[in-house]
Amino acid sequence: QVQLVESGGGLVQAGGSLRLSCAASGRTFSAYVMAWFRQVPEREREFVAAVSDSIGDTYYSDSVKGRFTISRDNAKNTVDLQMNSLKPGDTAVYYCAATLPDAGWAEGYWGQGTQVTVSS
Repeated sequence: QVQLVESGGGLVQAGGSLRLSCAASGRTFSAYVMAWFRQVPEREREFVAAVSDSIGDTYYSDSVKGRFTISRDNAKNTVDLQMNSLKPGDTAVYYCAATLPDAGWAEGYWGQGTQVTVSS
């Protein structure tokens, strides 16, 4: 069982930066692939970025590549999302997620979400 708690959302002007953090419970944090997703009303949840378990390979959606950076600290059981050059289109509820390497995200664990609002 993994519990995830996000923090760091808020209101920022376009071009600004925010850093989201996700704190995870459990003793096997390093075994999980960690990711950030986002969702706006009436649209499906969208993949943003992921970082693999022990090796730490990173993956990004085309819409955030070059602007966002995902990182994890297995000693602290945290995964962060540094968001730079924010655009109004980045406005969404951001969710932290964890899943095992051989499982899908539907079988994983999700946080409650944190709101990010980018004003123009």
